Amino acid sequence: MDEVVAEYIRRTVLKIPRGEIKTMLQTWGFLSEAQLQTVNFHQIKENISQDVVRLCEENSAGIKQAAVLDIIYNHTYSDKRVWSVYQMNKTGEETEFFDLTDFKKKFKRRLRSALKNVTINFRECEDNSIWIRIAWGTPYKKPNQYKSSYVVYHSQTPYVFISASMLKSNLPLLCQALVVASNYRDIREMELRSHSLNSLKDIVFKRYSQNFQTYYPRPLQERNVAPESADLRIVQENRHEKERIQRVNRKVFGDGPQPKLEFAQYKLETMFKSDPKMGVLDKKEPFRCLVKFSSPHLLESLKSLAPAGMADAPLSPLLTCIPQKARNYFKIREKKGIFPGSFVSP
Repeated sequence: MDEVVAEYIRRTVLKIPRGEIKTMLQTWGFLSEAQLQTVNFHQIKENISQDVVRLCEENSAGIKQAAVLDIIYNHTYSDKRVWSVYQMNKTGEETEFFDLTDFKKKFKRRLRSALKNVTINFRECEDNSIWIRIAWGTPYKKPNQYKSSYVVYHSQTPYVFISASMLKSNLPLLCQALVVASNYRDIREMELRSHSLNSLKDIVFKRYSQNFQTYYPRPLQERNVAPESADLRIVQENRHEKERIQRVNRKVFGDGPQPKLEFAQYKLETMFKSDPKMGVLDKKEPFRCLVKFSSPHLLESLKSLAPAGMADAPLSPLLTCIPQKARNYFKIREKKGIFPGSFVSP
């Protein structure tokens, strides 16, 4: 077995929590159950990794087998990577039968026609997803197995999830290979990123149901309050307002947990309204800006703004509709009115 392959397998085993090494090796399936029984999984991880490498040498493991183990690890711990969402488009609405063998052949041919030093590995997972691992090289260097890119593609859908660890110049090559292999016309990034791959899938596959704001805050009513009942009335109004905020939040965000989204952005084009006599705007040019949001848990952060007293309830639709707008590339064009306030991160 090649020294590079042996070292890569050793490092992959070291990344796995010790209590899960045996289970992951069984999922890998390259080593027999009899071979695994010879390994003491209660010793330190360095010794476990050396024993696994020794057994792999007996089986003459190559880079293909090592790459499959790495795919299994990244599938299990997908939150270790940052994922971006891309959407592909067809010329028409026609649907085609998906042939995995043909997809693999076209993908490899397209990528290797542009770059010879590249290793490509595929694995079908139980959720009907196709995991693709690409290790990139250069015209003069072998592929770097430690800086591989990952692609997760669900056939019969236009969505691709990419975790890139490569030179930016290779990203167009990867996108071209995906478009050709899947028989689409073009591909565009949706400006939607997160460590949580499952949350991104929930959003783009519409497995996450979010209510959308179709009402407006009711105006406060003036009341004549007697001095002796003022304190009690204040307590009651505070309680009623708290209940209203919770009710509105529930209608907007739903009862369940929010998908874990860490980054979102969209483009805004709006026209300012001002008094013509002031002469502030001589030309009727729209104001354009790029609005970016980032947080360890963006949607939960937005959900907590009103209950924390940091924003009025309900929140602006520009904030509450982020998952929906993600499917439309976050392009919002507000022709009337200005951007309603700034975002305050809790």
